[in-house]
Amino acid sequence: MKAIRTKRIIVSVMTTAMASLALVSTAVLPSPPAVAAPSSGGQISLQGAVNVRDIGGYRTYDGATVKSGKAIRADALPKLTDGDVATLAGRNLKSVVDLRTPGEVQFMGADRLPAGVPLVARPIDDTGLFVQMMQIIQSKDPQRQQEVLGNGGAERIMSGVYASFLTDASRAAFGATVRELAATDGALLYHCTSGKDRTGFLTYVVLRAVGVPEQTARQDYLRSNEFRSAADAKLREQVKQAGYMQNPDLLIPLQEVRTEYLDTAVRKLEQDYGSFGKFLTDGLGIDGMTLVKLRKNLVG
Repeated sequence: MKAIRTKRIIVSVMTTAMASLALVSTAVLPSPPAVAAPSSGGQISLQGAVNVRDIGGYRTYDGATVKSGKAIRADALPKLTDGDVATLAGRNLKSVVDLRTPGEVQFMGADRLPAGVPLVARPIDDTGLFVQMMQIIQSKDPQRQQEVLGNGGAERIMSGVYASFLTDASRAAFGATVRELAATDGALLYHCTSGKDRTGFLTYVVLRAVGVPEQTARQDYLRSNEFRSAADAKLREQVKQAGYMQNPDLLIPLQEVRTEYLDTAVRKLEQDYGSFGKFLTDGLGIDGMTLVKLRKNLVG
């Protein structure tokens, strides 16, 4: 029983940094000026998931408002209670898109969903980082853990995660989800493991695509730190108590979202495509008609 419990602890921590291609060092952009946290993007309170939010309520450049009940961003859903499932059943879900890799699903479990809600597996590949990081923590070797995660190592891992969002396979998965958001009658819920990196980037893209100011979209991305803080701190304490890490704070850069992580992806999309608009059309394959449909479906 103890072995099962400690394995679950490790899995919970390691699934905070999925979808990475490699340990890649990437320079970062200066942080933008601080702005007030947006008043919209409200949390949906569940017991089995901590980072579930309806992205409705944000204002666009032209004064319109993103509709509630259309797009829900979330972390993984295998631990939902019966009450949580009932809550989601009242949200008119038409589909759930799971961006986790098969390895993540195997370790964490499949989503618990309301009856009749289709699940779409649309994994964004981590190319082996999940297994690698599991091995590092299971080693219980503080020197090895420091070498990999310390002195900016964890931050470089996260830069690699965000750079991987521009690979062909990742762009195909993001683009397919944007097209689904444009066409869905009802609510679409999409999620990864922690609901912060793949889900956070996708939400940033969707909000900007429908005319929400960049700074507002960025603040929605950063709010994952607010919603995940207590759960992440608890996981670090559990890892330490279980004897897997002497310094679990090495995990903090993997658990958080940061401006410089998002900047890595934004800078790369601008370098590869010239502008955010060209990224939508040429990178994600979203044509003009689909963009019109997306805004009509999500903004009112």
